[in-house]
Amino acid sequence: MKVNQVKSVLILIVLFAIQSAAAKQITGYVKVKGSNIALPEVLVQIKGLSTQTKTGKNGYYEIQAENGQTLVFSIVGFESLEKVVDKGNRIDAALEPAQIVSANDLLMDQHTLTAHNTTQYTPTMQKEAMVRVGGVHVRPMYRSATFNQSESYKKVNENTFLRAVQEPLSTFAADVDAASYSNVRRFINQGQLPPVDAVRVEEMINYFSYDLSAPTNGDPVRVVTEVTQAPWNTKHQLLRVSLKAKDISSAKLPAANFVFLIDVSGSMGSPNKLPLVKSSYKMLVDQLREQDRVAIVTYAGAAGVAMESTSGKEKRKIKDAIDALQASGATAGGAGLLKAYQIARANLVKGGNNRIIMATDGDFNVGASTDEDMETLIAKERNGGVFISILGYGMGNYKDSKLEALANKGHGNYAYIDNISEARKAIITEFGASLFTVAKDVKIQVEFNPYFVQSYRLVGYEHNLLEAADFNNDEKLGGDMGVGHTVTALYEIIPQGVKSNFDGSVDGLKYQEDIRPKTTTNKQELATVKFRYKEPDGDVSKLTSHVVNPKIIPLANASNDLRFATAVAELGMLIRNSDYKQQADFDQLIARAKDSQGKDEEGYRAEFVRLAQDAQALWRADQ
Repeated sequence: MKVNQVKSVLILIVLFAIQSAAAKQITGYVKVKGSNIALPEVLVQIKGLSTQTKTGKNGYYEIQAENGQTLVFSIVGFESLEKVVDKGNRIDAALEPAQIVSANDLLMDQHTLTAHNTTQYTPTMQKEAMVRVGGVHVRPMYRSATFNQSESYKKVNENTFLRAVQEPLSTFAADVDAASYSNVRRFINQGQLPPVDAVRVEEMINYFSYDLSAPTNGDPVRVVTEVTQAPWNTKHQLLRVSLKAKDISSAKLPAANFVFLIDVSGSMGSPNKLPLVKSSYKMLVDQLREQDRVAIVTYAGAAGVAMESTSGKEKRKIKDAIDALQASGATAGGAGLLKAYQIARANLVKGGNNRIIMATDGDFNVGASTDEDMETLIAKERNGGVFISILGYGMGNYKDSKLEALANKGHGNYAYIDNISEARKAIITEFGASLFTVAKDVKIQVEFNPYFVQSYRLVGYEHNLLEAADFNNDEKLGGDMGVGHTVTALYEIIPQGVKSNFDGSVDGLKYQEDIRPKTTTNKQELATVKFRYKEPDGDVSKLTSHVVNPKIIPLANASNDLRFATAVAELGMLIRNSDYKQQADFDQLIARAKDSQGKDEEGYRAEFVRLAQDAQALWRADQ
């Protein structure tokens, strides 16, 4: 070797040694600002260099960096954060969910953030007042009745009051979906009141976990009831009916046969769609066990298999397949569903958890694509032992009505993912509840005692109502409940003797005998709650019943769970401008929500308080 070459090599060695001595290992923890929620999959990069890493599923990271260099923390759905490396070896970060803070950002055309079906909305800028939303000032957008073909929502025809003497039975499918709440949150965080048909009050209530004891008698589901005053009309009463599914530890969950069905069409190319989908699925991959298996089916202009069924122990292979996905082309959603069911059946695990997990904005435009097409398709496939979970993403062209129909008709559940925290909630925090069914076709039927009850109204569940005879008909679909899941329904009751404009009474008949049913003299029971369910692999339902005591608990003494649920229902009725909101009031619901947060480790109830305050600001600006 020549002398000059030797000198060059020695210089490089010295420089490398100096650089290595200057670099040090930095560790840290990344969370959501204002909470203790860990953020996985956060990109941690040295500014100006290619050196980077990501946080693990518990929010921790490690990286080699030098004093004076800047670490940049970034992930879809959150504001980026920069921190300078100093003398220490630990740098923690708290990322703030992304907010639209510029009035110019909110000046979207009428094809953006609109709703479609029987009711549509277009943001307008008719008022110039700035309101405070999420801690920042934004210019509000307002609901209007302009028809357009963008976002779609099935019309909600609010339940009315029914007279207990004439219609004593109320029957509905237990719904565990929670998509409406996170979608409503998305609108409010963007400075806009949501379309009224985007507000499904029961899904807002069921977004939250409630402190209920699991069944102890071997049944998969337990029923709990509670009666108190209606906060928006203290002459009325509220009956809470809650179901709690049994808990099963992760180690004892049956082996899973998952098919990830991912929309990779051109409409999924924006940052809050496919990039967020990838992060969501990779969090789910971290939960898989060796006995679990995953296949990946994608669809754009056509459907294809991106990865054949693979063991959950091959996490790197699965994540690489997810990272390789790119968005382009049309949207053949129907073809994607058919291919996913085909792959799921080919790898069916007897006695296992066979499930399609679909991620999409619902904007299908090739082949079978209408809501009715999807209902027909899913009805043919749902009895093959394969369940479905729907994860909705995006805005502007979002088809909520289609995704709701798929979940309701396909033994499924439905969540809307507006940021990485919501993905974490749906996929990690509620992993068993969302993805492992313990009871299917769950139906609830309440019989009201006319001795106490003059009229009643089911709050929400308009899309889940059943005929009375459907309760005993095992061919009629109910809802599905996952491990540890809770379902809550509220009934507003007008007691006997209370004068009300809502009681539905009519004058006596003139041309025929007015025959009224005989009322009972039973003074011990306000109502009887019955519910039916099937085992996940069963075809015959089982019946359980529960008698409701007529004792009324003052609202101030009711459980934290019930008081909080009433606050959520009250907000839903206000932003829907419900015909039955009566004396509903933002200030009273916010105060009640603050007072009933209880154990709130994940911070979801505290977030609700902030959301209600933001909704109040938008509501006032809209008056």
